[in-house]
Amino acid sequence: MEENLKIWNDAKRIVVKVGSSLVTNEGRGVDTEAIARWTAQIAKLQEMGKQVVWVSSGAVAEGMARLGWTKRPKKMHELQAAAAVGQMGIVEAYEKSFERYDIRTAQILLTHADLADRERYLNARQTLTTLLDLKVVPIINENDTVVTNEIKVGDNDTLGALVTNLIDADVLVILTDQIGLFTADPRSNPEAKLVEVGEAGEPIYEAMAGGAG
Repeated sequence: MEENLKIWNDAKRIVVKVGSSLVTNEGRGVDTEAIARWTAQIAKLQEMGKQVVWVSSGAVAEGMARLGWTKRPKKMHELQAAAAVGQMGIVEAYEKSFERYDIRTAQILLTHADLADRERYLNARQTLTTLLDLKVVPIINENDTVVTNEIKVGDNDTLGALVTNLIDADVLVILTDQIGLFTADPRSNPEAKLVEVGEAGEPIYEAMAGGAG
């Protein structure tokens, strides 16, 4: 625990990924109270001299709320339309909340192609580094409006990890509605146990990995 605390205290560059259920209050629309709490914490981290990148889900869920859809669509173009509508609400909520602390934000939409192509990778890296040096908080999401299943990053947990490597961040924090990493899905497996401490790269964790959720 002391070692983990030291890593956090020494960290200069932090990536935080927040899940859709937290951003949109379980799909009911942007949770402005939650965003207000997070922005207050990020403002404090900036005061401590740390740089923060925010990877935010929730665009599709917010888009569904704005469009009045009660059931998640299955067609790709409908999902992309919902993401396009919802992204407006997500970014607006963050921008308004950060304004209270005189912190500027920037929207960054990435695709797998941006991170797979060397030239685009380096350009994204330079842009993010410049924004951080300007004390701007980048709000990152996958560009759901243009990607297809074949070229998706996968989910924003993966995107958060890729961004962490992209900018050489010291810490990746994943905010979720679960209390941590389990040996199985605790919602369907009562035998699932919480993993208190784990080392990245251990085969046991790769074997545990599954699909979304």
